[in-house]
Amino acid sequence: MGAVILYLGGAKSGKTRAALAAAEACAPPRYYLATAQALDGEMAARIKAHQAERGPDWRTVEEPLDPARAIGDLPSGGPVLMDCLTLWLANLMGENGDLEAGRFLSEIDRLIEAAEKRSDPLIIVSNEVGGGLVPMEPISRLFRDLSGLAHQRIASKAAEVHLIVAGLPLRLK
Repeated sequence: MGAVILYLGGAKSGKTRAALAAAEACAPPRYYLATAQALDGEMAARIKAHQAERGPDWRTVEEPLDPARAIGDLPSGGPVLMDCLTLWLANLMGENGDLEAGRFLSEIDRLIEAAEKRSDPLIIVSNEVGGGLVPMEPISRLFRDLSGLAHQRIASKAAEVHLIVAGLPLRLK
């Protein structure tokens, strides 16, 4: 059974770099499950920078809406790094407006089930967004709440959970 490893941190905290290092410690092939969409020039530039950071030895799979299906479709024999859970949540909210919490948590359960069917690790990168101010807009509060609930759900099943702050890792589990 594949292990779930969760990397949490703020923007530019070094969480993706730490997750890449964990995946590169595993035997290839390595799969990068990208949830970002290049909807504007700035995001396209970010995606290019991430591609350059991980190098040519990675097999990229782009899936902004159904990462559980993508994980299930990948051949076994290498780790999957999903970057990132909060972008996936934003994509779902963009598609569905106010995403119902129960539906999103069932999608999280599907993701965990897909990981558990693999023989290789699923490494999940996600933004920790709950440490700041309470957002003023209801949709932003929903995003924050769903992120936090997803992190709890994944962390409860994960073999490892890491918090990255200022490039420094702290292993929580």
